[in-house]
Amino acid sequence: MLVSVVAHRASMSHAAAANGSSPSPAPASEAPVAELAQLALEEEAAVAAVAAPKVSLSDQFKAFSKFGDTKSDGKLITLSQSDKWMKQAKVIDKKITTTDTGIHFKKFKALKISLTDYNKFLDDLAKTRKVELAEIKQKLAGCGAPGVAQVSAGKAAAAVDRLTDTSKYTGSHKERFDATGKGKGIAGRRNVVDGSGYVSGYQAKDTYDGAH
Repeated sequence: MLVSVVAHRASMSHAAAANGSSPSPAPASEAPVAELAQLALEEEAAVAAVAAPKVSLSDQFKAFSKFGDTKSDGKLITLSQSDKWMKQAKVIDKKITTTDTGIHFKKFKALKISLTDYNKFLDDLAKTRKVELAEIKQKLAGCGAPGVAQVSAGKAAAAVDRLTDTSKYTGSHKERFDATGKGKGIAGRRNVVDGSGYVSGYQAKDTYDGAH
């Protein structure tokens, strides 16, 4: 695409020369290299936008309508599947609860509803709870595949720190580490007998020669 743009501009210049007119000189501030670099960036962004797969609401509807139901063909969704979808997308929160979704879903008097009815369900829910419909649909489309938990790095790090803090260990686990948190190895798991020949309770081993 970048080559075609440059070729097009070159042909324009030749055409202008053939007509006896010279092309207007580019301002000094617009260097050809900078212009080509900008065109390259624009082309790269356009290619990336086309290549990136865009997940739609209907795609997600089909995926979540099969979640937990191996016999589902993806055309109908249950209230339970919808609630799981909404919880993962964080649509169910302080403004919208499972009570709200249950009331509006049961208006269709069916255990499963189609995508067409689901859109009506979302529209009715959004109007009643005074939430933007576009925002709900955006969250539902962008929440990822069914069952994918989105845990923030901060929460994950805090959980790991808590589980690896040896100062909070109790019982036999506490005996496996010293005061600095370093593992004692086999000494922390078994009662190792001192077979050096000293009597039990003697704590001045290897000090006699230095004191006499």
